Amino acid sequence: MNIDNDDINELLDKYLIGKNVLEERLTKLIDNFVKEHGYNPVEHFKSRIKCKDSIIKKLVNKNLDITIDNIVTNIKDVIGFRLVCSFLTDVYDIVNLISSKLNVNIIEKKDFIAKPKDSGYSSYHLIVLVPIEYKGKKDYVKAEIQIRTVAQDFWASLNHKIQYKYEDLVPENIKKEMYEYSLIVNQLDKRMVSLKNEVNGCK
Repeated sequence: MNIDNDDINELLDKYLIGKNVLEERLTKLIDNFVKEHGYNPVEHFKSRIKCKDSIIKKLVNKNLDITIDNIVTNIKDVIGFRLVCSFLTDVYDIVNLISSKLNVNIIEKKDFIAKPKDSGYSSYHLIVLVPIEYKGKKDYVKAEIQIRTVAQDFWASLNHKIQYKYEDLVPENIKKEMYEYSLIVNQLDKRMVSLKNEVNGCK
């Protein structure tokens, strides 16, 4: 089933507005945190909107009809944000900050740090509803915010490239090795927190 181009373009316009709203709010939230604490827990963040082809591919993978309703209901990450933090403790500080002060509706939380995926993937995911104004009417769009450490982002980036190289059919020995590296990343993050606490204790 082919989706109407005008309909999907209108929907993507809404998502673009939502991305801009969320980016502005996140930037202000982090800036206020820095002013208050004199410390920036976020190394960097970036955002993107899925293209039409990626959205349709995801619907097909989910065995869903290609409709506007199915995009709105079942695709939670048309808008995607990734916040990369210095330390593991910063991840949870940012999650708490977003939960209490971002002024969005959080509809789902997934802590893949406390309970990593079988692959070893670790990150904290939030699905939020972002309020927007579109053609004089109030509406909401979904967005996914991923929050992770620098080390977790390094692992996830390389793992993604490996998955792409093998078109998701990664040999078992490589899967096992990447999983072992994820355990090293986890230990590294914990050690960095210990060092941070040690340094702060010396002040």
